[in-house]
Amino acid sequence: MQLTEISANERFRLIAEFEPTSESFLAWPERRDNWRDGGKPAQVMFRKLAELIAQYQPVTVLVSREQYQNAYYQIGQKTKVVEMSFDDVWLKDTGPFYITNGREIKAVDFKFNAWGGLLDGLYFPWDQDDLVAQKVLDLQAIDYYKAELILEGCAILVDGEGTMIATEEVVLSEGRNINLDKNKIEKIFGHYFGIEKVIWLQDGYFMDETGGDIDNMVNFIAPGEIVLTWTDDRTDPQFEISQRAYDILSSTTDAKGRSFKIHKMQMPTPLYLTDEEAHGVDPINGRLPRNAGRRLTATYVNYITLTDVIIMPWFNDPQDAVAQEKLQRLYPSRQILTMPVREFLNGGGGLHTLVINTPDLPKDR
Repeated sequence: MQLTEISANERFRLIAEFEPTSESFLAWPERRDNWRDGGKPAQVMFRKLAELIAQYQPVTVLVSREQYQNAYYQIGQKTKVVEMSFDDVWLKDTGPFYITNGREIKAVDFKFNAWGGLLDGLYFPWDQDDLVAQKVLDLQAIDYYKAELILEGCAILVDGEGTMIATEEVVLSEGRNINLDKNKIEKIFGHYFGIEKVIWLQDGYFMDETGGDIDNMVNFIAPGEIVLTWTDDRTDPQFEISQRAYDILSSTTDAKGRSFKIHKMQMPTPLYLTDEEAHGVDPINGRLPRNAGRRLTATYVNYITLTDVIIMPWFNDPQDAVAQEKLQRLYPSRQILTMPVREFLNGGGGLHTLVINTPDLPKDR
């Protein structure tokens, strides 16, 4: 149920991704102008991802009317399949933000405009995506507030203790929140999320078509500890972006006054869209074209965090095993699983962007 504005005496905080989770939501790909060959190769990988997550917690898959029977036949025995309208499958960006006061979980439904609206958004219309958060929360019977800020789930990361990291080129972009400055946006974050300090990075991953969402750059392991996308190749444009991010993060403190412990996560060899992959996508006016040679957002920090496991991207690259071993050291209480992500990258996003994880009711901090 939609609630009125948060009262002044209510203190909510945005729940961090490393906190316990209880269930997951994914959506079923089919857009011919984004997923090659009518989405069939992507559907194979979405099924594998849903089945993997379902080994650890319940999974609900959202499916269009046209694809309901197909999806139910493929995954209906291992997941819940629910018919729902949406524009594309990036549920972490279109879904709700879960908040808690230590006694209950509520949520916030922000606006979504396809990563930039009519100025530099990726598709039109996006009205069904803008309804996804509300629909999911109604399914879950979770009360929620509505906010007017345009904000994707992958645009921010929090530590659950008052600290947020975001990129200027996304949250402050002209196509999203042109009439709001940092000060006004930080007040909104404080009001809904209990944020006391926002650390602004200038930009995100090189050529990220969302404009540079933070989840391809950084992830919180715990309060005061993060992983950062990194490359030692000074000829790679990503080197300067990662170096700027490191300089900012290493010279500041979080909301509790702690310096960050930063773990550099070396990227795989850069990946690019092939001719075969590009030609399988239907070119439709109003959608960002899929051109061969476009760089893909290949990074290991774009992983999914569940209560007992981490699901990390797998690129069939020698660096994969190095990244898996490093994440296992950083998350000793979680098992590190892998998922091939090439098909997801071809669609313009990453592994983390596909999944909404509903948190368990966490203990108040």
